[in-house]
Amino acid sequence: MCDDYELRLQAMKESRDLVYNMINCSKPIVSAVRGWAVGAGIAAALLADISIAAKDAKFSDGHAKIGVASGDHATILWPLLCGMARAKYYLLLSEPFTGEEAASMGIVSLAVDAAQLDAKSVEIAIRLAEQAPAATRWTKSMLNHWLRQAAPIFDASLALEFIGFAGPEGREGIDAFLQKRSPTFPEDAPT
Repeated sequence: MCDDYELRLQAMKESRDLVYNMINCSKPIVSAVRGWAVGAGIAAALLADISIAAKDAKFSDGHAKIGVASGDHATILWPLLCGMARAKYYLLLSEPFTGEEAASMGIVSLAVDAAQLDAKSVEIAIRLAEQAPAATRWTKSMLNHWLRQAAPIFDASLALEFIGFAGPEGREGIDAFLQKRSPTFPEDAPT
């Protein structure tokens, strides 16, 4: 039977693998987002090479809201997509935004009406599949060097996220989330 430490290590490995596997995948990845994108869902949606959202889709990185550092993908990806000022605003405040807003600020590639989402996603995937495979693969690889250069930031943020889950703020944040109440964070938590 796994103890809490082993479960945390496994979850951390899976989070790390999700990010690095999407970055290093040789084939282009297209995501289609409807409804809410949070947690691993927002990571997978935004790490896609081309991300398409329904205009009414909802996005939120809720790490700060539940008392843990923003790890997963956000600290390496969001500043590149929308700039540092907006990344800080949305990550520090856990502020939600729509698919239309996500496209406007560069978090996703494109926002479309919900009724067009599937067709547009498939259309783009087909267009990518019909292109020269080596040129597409090499272009993706070179663009993702920006993300690979941020690997130390990602690894540190992921470690801090998982440390946070074991700390008083993370425990209170998760309890409050599960109990559908506002958290009461300790004032003297270590930094």
